[in-house]
Amino acid sequence: MLVKFLDPSIDYDGTQLAPHWIFKNFQVLGNSLVAFSGKCDVALDKMVDLVDVQQKKPIYSQNMIHFIGEFFGINLETTILYQRLLVSLAQQELISRTKKHHLVRGGNDLYDEDAKLSVSIATASPVSTLIHFGINIESKGTPVKTKGLLDYGINPTEIGKAILESFKHEFLSAQEARSKVRPVY
Repeated sequence: MLVKFLDPSIDYDGTQLAPHWIFKNFQVLGNSLVAFSGKCDVALDKMVDLVDVQQKKPIYSQNMIHFIGEFFGINLETTILYQRLLVSLAQQELISRTKKHHLVRGGNDLYDEDAKLSVSIATASPVSTLIHFGINIESKGTPVKTKGLLDYGINPTEIGKAILESFKHEFLSAQEARSKVRPVY
């Protein structure tokens, strides 16, 4: 598992959720997770969530920290579980920095009461599975009630790097756990 925080900012428009996007742009090959900050503006024709498309729910934020993950050799259900692990690790990092224990994970999103902090989706390509997870940095101008990292006084780069390292540790630890056990009969 390779992780990398990317600089400078990149605006997310949905086209980044594509096989080998991480490798083509940043020479990171294999199972990987990258993070970067930038605007989020996904047109309906680029959205992966068919329910959101049908309901014409736009995705927009002036500034988010984005995580793009790509995984090879695993199915979509496993990737959805990795996605939820990523969201849970972000929740853990947020709570440890804010001491606000009412920040909750609902499925693949984070909430502070009725304010949404994140967006997320997992999907499959012909060669891999992919995750996009974005946490609002700012909460202005969003189509739904939101909160962002700046509302809590959290540095986006610092928390982004911490989430990357936490996910890398959990991913590698799971790989080790899988390989250290003997079979039972």
